[in-house]
Amino acid sequence: MNTSRAEKNKSMSLALLAAAISASAMVPAVTAQDLVLEEVIVTAQKRPQSLQDVPLSVNALAGEKMADAGITNLEAVSAYVPNFSINQTGISTTISIRGISSGINQGFEQSVGMYVDGIYSGRAQLARAPLFDMERVEVVRGPQSILFGKNSIAGAVSLTTAKPSDEFEASVTALYEPEHGEKDLRFVVAGGLTDSVSGRLSILTREMDGWMDNTATGESEPASDEQLFRAQLRWEATDNLAVAVKAEQSQFDITGRNIEIIGDTANETGVGLSTVYPIFSGGDTLDANQDFKRQANGDVSNNDTHNLTVTIDYNLDDFQITSITGLSGYEYDELCDCEYSGLNTFTLGLDEEYEQLSQELRLVSPIGETLEYIVGGFYQSSDLKFHDDFNVPTTSALTAISSALAGYNSQRFFHQDSELWAAFAQLTWNIQDDVRLTLGGRYTGETKSADRYSQTSTQAPNPDVIPGVSLLSLAENVLRAEPHSESGSRDESSFTPLVTLQYDYSDSTMLYATYTTGFKSGGFDVRSNASSDVSVGLPLSVTSALGQPASPVGVFEFDEEEATSYEVGAKMSLLDGAAELNTAIYYTEYDNLQVSIFDGGLGFNVGNAAGAVSQGVELDGRWRVAESLTLTAALAYLDFEFTDYENGECYFRQAEFEPDRVTNAALDMCSFTGKRQAYTPEITASLGGNYRYSFSNGLDFTAAIDLNYSDEYLASTSLDPRLTQDSFMKLNARLALGADNDLWELALVGKNLTDESVLTYGAEVPTSATLVGAATGQQGLAYYGFYDRPRSIALQARVRF
Repeated sequence: MNTSRAEKNKSMSLALLAAAISASAMVPAVTAQDLVLEEVIVTAQKRPQSLQDVPLSVNALAGEKMADAGITNLEAVSAYVPNFSINQTGISTTISIRGISSGINQGFEQSVGMYVDGIYSGRAQLARAPLFDMERVEVVRGPQSILFGKNSIAGAVSLTTAKPSDEFEASVTALYEPEHGEKDLRFVVAGGLTDSVSGRLSILTREMDGWMDNTATGESEPASDEQLFRAQLRWEATDNLAVAVKAEQSQFDITGRNIEIIGDTANETGVGLSTVYPIFSGGDTLDANQDFKRQANGDVSNNDTHNLTVTIDYNLDDFQITSITGLSGYEYDELCDCEYSGLNTFTLGLDEEYEQLSQELRLVSPIGETLEYIVGGFYQSSDLKFHDDFNVPTTSALTAISSALAGYNSQRFFHQDSELWAAFAQLTWNIQDDVRLTLGGRYTGETKSADRYSQTSTQAPNPDVIPGVSLLSLAENVLRAEPHSESGSRDESSFTPLVTLQYDYSDSTMLYATYTTGFKSGGFDVRSNASSDVSVGLPLSVTSALGQPASPVGVFEFDEEEATSYEVGAKMSLLDGAAELNTAIYYTEYDNLQVSIFDGGLGFNVGNAAGAVSQGVELDGRWRVAESLTLTAALAYLDFEFTDYENGECYFRQAEFEPDRVTNAALDMCSFTGKRQAYTPEITASLGGNYRYSFSNGLDFTAAIDLNYSDEYLASTSLDPRLTQDSFMKLNARLALGADNDLWELALVGKNLTDESVLTYGAEVPTSATLVGAATGQQGLAYYGFYDRPRSIALQARVRF
């Protein structure tokens, strides 16, 4: 997208959003007398509340909206919530709120806590799981340290599945999209089984061929195959006791990736990957649009998840006691052609198993009293096993670096046990009818123990370069990797307080101010390629004599990160309840951020190397313009800055362009201090409209249109300006015709109708710089990128019984 188009999109989007949010103030009150917005109920504070009464920046997306819009995972949800993004990388998934996210390492838990029916779901891989038959999704921005607690230092995403009902309901929904071969079939049945027992059964199956053309295999990618099975029972044992059981299993398998080479440096330096391998000549350059074509030798990701949740609610007079027990886990195995160009260099296999047991118990006091409170305790134990397998074929181009790499294999094994407990309380003092003070605190203790083991071998001749130093050891030293073994344990604890003051300025306006802190536990680095023990590896006297860099020093343990946050906001009802406008202004300081630091070879080391400030403004509103028309809008401004980050990964030729930024030339480290994080667009926004018209013959027509806007952002964790995604605006729409009694409906569902090519993640092609340098003796490389799905138009049919 060129600059003028980007500026035009930005101006147009901001104008539309500003008009939608503020127009309600200019409409004569008489038009709103009988138009009242439907109340949105959320559980962001662990009890059902109107969204307008919650002193938090919360966006809620209803399950019906998700089903109608064809939203199948959290990544699709993020398009509708400003200051919330999800980005897939080569070997992980990054979830971000207000610019804060976790780095790329299986040892990280997400900075954004995910909770499914109250069960913590903090592993990155689970963000890819299919979503289906949801009641709502709530995105709570800012540190959520008291009631959510577990590592929710940037915010929380609370997912609530649709529940059993006493009345019978059943539906079958089918969707077909021919361009990318998408087929989606959903079945739901619910109702009373006895006078006291009700149930719900939800089944999903979904397939898609993909939208990338792999010219090496002739297949479309990424091809997906998803299934989800969920069964629920609710037993109303007595008037005061209810027991709910949910069992769920899902599978989401993906063949291929939405990755392609998007250019190289041939036009910049005279050499690039296309210079060495003519197969890439005549291809894209970094300033050209990509073409959804790729070459790869095969990528596969097979994922299985399971969970069992038991929720017990007991009413003791006006108090409610809730117990939530969860047993959950997943396993996946992946084969990653992580060089992404289709060249014969290396393959990476990854597999992971995770099991978690959790128990939460809380007491909720009645509302309307002078003092209202929630107190509780939480326990969680988990077991994580990870293994990766790095292979270099005997015919690999990497043998140009060293003949000892022919048939090279490196395997890494990681195992971690953790145990956590927490006690929390939140007290609201209704000082007078229009003033409330809330005090909260959570004390958390956590113990982790882990071990990591790495071994290497080669099929090639491996003579000693000098006595006691093999050719392979020397090659591994260049790659910043070494066989090693580590083990350790850590104990940590934290106390996170909260203070909130609310004031009802009028019957229609609530103001609030909040101070809180956040905490994210430390842990162990899963994927560091070297030992943290400086005595392991080749002696400095040997590397110096051979003209090689000093032996690498890896990382095993990293510390917790912390946040301090301030937020003021308002929740306003306008036009006698026909419109709402909510605002939040926030300032958050983060210390000791856990980041992945480039090791100068093939990997990254985890370190607490960054401090940052995230501040900005968020607005959202709804307006029921007429009985048949409702508008929604949201707008977010984000100002993000690293305040202390001296060892980030330099981008290509940064030493030439920004010499003052280089902090360690030998390890290719540069200062990020004063810069924005990747995936932090300054402005994000959404605008939606929903219209319904009833014909006299018993038919209803509905139209839903959504505009989602993002300002430009850097799509590379090295902050490479070459990998900048320009501002864009996506248009989604749904047009439906159905019976006025909702028994059937036929719809057209359009996504990304503006056909934007959106780069969600980009980086240098691994080993491309090494290959170019070995072949030409000059500096040059190539870049790859993940791209969102282009325009799609699907036919959707739904029948209810």
